[in-house]
Amino acid sequence: MPKKELKPAIALYPTPVILATSIDEHGKPNVCTLAWVGVLCSEPPQVGISIRPSRYSHQLISKTKEYVVNIPTADIVKETDYCGMVTGKKVDKFKETKLTPVEAKKVKPPLIKECPVNLECKVKNIIKLGAHDLFVGEIVNIDADEEVMDSPTNINFKKLKAITWNPVSREYYSLGKSLGEYGFSQK
Repeated sequence: MPKKELKPAIALYPTPVILATSIDEHGKPNVCTLAWVGVLCSEPPQVGISIRPSRYSHQLISKTKEYVVNIPTADIVKETDYCGMVTGKKVDKFKETKLTPVEAKKVKPPLIKECPVNLECKVKNIIKLGAHDLFVGEIVNIDADEEVMDSPTNINFKKLKAITWNPVSREYYSLGKSLGEYGFSQK
């Protein structure tokens, strides 16, 4: 069957969904939902988050040069969606969603207790891309709940119940079962 040509669009699936926390100059925390996020480098470990310059979180992260990538689960998908629908300029999202801010160890923005994995990041670079700016963040600390660990140093992502976003259909999905380990085709 021949392929159909489509106009350029964001048709990459799955895209991870995260809750990025930031903080204002008075210490008030903010949280926003992002799906334009990904691993950028392994040494040093870096993740990137892309945010429109008009968003409040962009303003906060630009000033403080810190953020936390919090990995939400299917259990808090409603709260995750809400945090992407309202602005932290006008709404205290922690109060409205009843999510719990927890003090981070290496950065000022808080972790989210209900997210089992939290990546504390310091901004190393901001790259203007077009509609979004890419914040390149070096991971300076990882916080993980013991129940998602399968050893003292390893997160078992099968236990995480992470969610993804389909940018075409604009829907959230949960991740499925494991299909094989790296290198299984060579065994």
